[in-house]
Amino acid sequence: MENPVKEVSQVIHSLTQTPPSVQRATIERYFTPDASFTHPFCRTGSFNGSRWLIWCIYRWYKILSPRIEISVDSVAFDAHSLLLYVSIHQVFKIFVIPGFRAPVKLVTVLQLVRAPASSKAQPLYLIASQNDLYQVNECVKFFSVLRIVWLFVLVWQFIATGFCVLGAILCSPISWMEENVVGGNQERGVKEIVLGDGGEWVDKRA
Repeated sequence: MENPVKEVSQVIHSLTQTPPSVQRATIERYFTPDASFTHPFCRTGSFNGSRWLIWCIYRWYKILSPRIEISVDSVAFDAHSLLLYVSIHQVFKIFVIPGFRAPVKLVTVLQLVRAPASSKAQPLYLIASQNDLYQVNECVKFFSVLRIVWLFVLVWQFIATGFCVLGAILCSPISWMEENVVGGNQERGVKEIVLGDGGEWVDKRA
């Protein structure tokens, strides 16, 4: 890719919505030979030839869901770290399960590298790793036909938030001590705490 922000959407569509020959050509063109792939359900690791495993994963993904609906919502590029963040939503349908439909959202993080020996003035970027990040409630949609598991996770997330609120209220004395005695992540010496002589804060991280 010469312009990752503009080109990544077309790359993603080529990986997920094209015939096998185009899909494989896309992987060989845009991924390094030792590229890695990480997903909640599978991973390849990185070694010489690991790109072939990525092709197998995308091939099986397309076999399971021959007609994938996928859209890129937003793209952000960290030019310093060469990280490309892509927000995606897709509808995954397994053809052998009539009525199965999993609308999910994810963020794909692509670690890019500059291709060696590029003859163009603008560097050509290749994908060294792909990391697909899903929220738990999105991830369970893949194996929750009736969305029972998804509903359970959703309810549990709200219950966990309630516990956080309860814990914050009941433990407010600890928050007061952190604010007025300890000082957050900063620390005071024993002398300052016991005698309260207004000594300077001592940041042990410095």
